[in-house]
Amino acid sequence: MNKMDLTISINGVSYLVEVEKTGGSGVASFSAAAATTTAQAAPAVTAAPAPTPAAPKAAPVQVAAAAGDTTIPAPMPGKVSKVNVKVGDKVKKGDVLIILEAMKMQNEIASPVGGTVKSVNTNNDDNVKPGQVLIIIGN
Repeated sequence: MNKMDLTISINGVSYLVEVEKTGGSGVASFSAAAATTTAQAAPAVTAAPAPTPAAPKAAPVQVAAAAGDTTIPAPMPGKVSKVNVKVGDKVKKGDVLIILEAMKMQNEIASPVGGTVKSVNTNNDDNVKPGQVLIIIGN
């Protein structure tokens, strides 16, 4: 019998999998930890259930920017440490809207204009990508 150890990663969790060919019929047996899965036609591995996440955060309400609105994009990839404003808040040019953590540094994302916050498209602890619209400010 042929045996082979493989390491697979599912949702960021690594599993050591032993693959064993049991006969000439193409039937293979897979085992990972205490679970054993046998595949008939096409070999497949049944993954352990993913850990149950904490209660989901409320998704931000996405509002499209209208003509004359100012969008505040993420200047770099990072994690939102703190959102300092909410929809309806009046802001002045230079007010710190969001603290964005990138490369272990706290970066203040300031308002380039004065106005009223129309939309906050992120929450604390969200990961953001460069160019992702974080806030929309209307006049």
